[in-house]
Amino acid sequence: MKKDIHVVGAVITKDGKILCAQRGPNKSLPYKWEFPGGKIEKGELPKDALRREIEEEMNCKIRVKDKVEYTRYEYDFGIVHLTTYICSLEEGTPILTEHVNIEWLKPNELPSLDWAPADIPAIKKLSSYNF
Repeated sequence: MKKDIHVVGAVITKDGKILCAQRGPNKSLPYKWEFPGGKIEKGELPKDALRREIEEEMNCKIRVKDKVEYTRYEYDFGIVHLTTYICSLEEGTPILTEHVNIEWLKPNELPSLDWAPADIPAIKKLSSYNF
């Protein structure tokens, strides 16, 4: 039986654009694009996990706002339960510590990247957003 992995992703917006992050070569799903975030720890609320993960991964602070999407996707390594949230930058500038690249794209440009499968339902929803 595959392991359930509960994760959160930050749809960080700035000046009408969304932050997209590219996974590194030594991670699962190498070079796929994703919304930054990570695993929810035991006893942690999703929004708290997202704030913590962005501070750890990108050395900046965010305000977590509304939920965008919940997706359940079965990978070979487990079943990912991804919840994405609209976020705004509150302090600092995202710094690459876990990712190899970042891009700021307009919502309608999001489908141009090679996204991790679990992120695609959120991409479809976001590509018509107007921030």
